[in-house]
Amino acid sequence: MSFFNSMNVSASGLTAQRMRMDILSSNLANVETTRTPDGGPFRRRTVIFEERQPGGRSGSFAAMFDRVMGRVPARGTGVRVHSIVEDPTPGPRVFDPGHPDADAYGYVERPNVNIVAEMTNMISASRAYEANITAMNVTRAMINRTMEIAGR
Repeated sequence: MSFFNSMNVSASGLTAQRMRMDILSSNLANVETTRTPDGGPFRRRTVIFEERQPGGRSGSFAAMFDRVMGRVPARGTGVRVHSIVEDPTPGPRVFDPGHPDADAYGYVERPNVNIVAEMTNMISASRAYEANITAMNVTRAMINRTMEIAGR
């Protein structure tokens, strides 16, 4: 793996974690949303990551040919967002007969967002982002040191 490939891997991690932070922020912003355009309360969203394959898609002819010929190691080249999925678990039902979204019995279904879990996930995403920045900085330092040695 070249220096620039490792920079690309770290950059893909930065992009993926930024998307994760965006989704987590959206979840927290909608913690009180009981009505969406689709009807019903807001549903928590989660980001699903997958390994980025060499040569783009792992099933492409070029990627398979290169692996068969032994030219490209059969390992990923970073991470990408596969999808963003809604959490189907129901939210808590709260008795609030004065609420405009209350049912006939006076209960309102709240979003299934747990603030503590979302904040924990946000800390995890922030740490992963920082780790990718650190990896990029180490790679940059290695490139600079290599250039210094080569220039002697």
